Amino acid sequence: MEIVFLAFILILSIFLGFELINKVPATLHTPLMSGSNAISGITLIGAIVSAGSDHELIATILGASAVAFASINVVGGYLVTDRMLGMFHKKKLEGKK
Repeated sequence: MEIVFLAFILILSIFLGFELINKVPATLHTPLMSGSNAISGITLIGAIVSAGSDHELIATILGASAVAFASINVVGGYLVTDRMLGMFHKKKLEGKK
């Protein structure tokens, strides 16, 4: 019974996430990405705590891989956000200062 309940929650969250993202206008994508980067930072802290705990070896290995993946996610998210924000800057003309 538990696996059916968990599968139902997963399918419902996929559907809800798809519907919510489709309704977001393009001008709001950058602020939403910044918010998701902050959530990924929280995930990174949790992964660091998991990797540094004194549990079994597999937990440490999984924690270290979670640190690596969360770091990639955070850095990549901020790079993409910075690039998107750079698209809104006015270009300087060569002759004018």
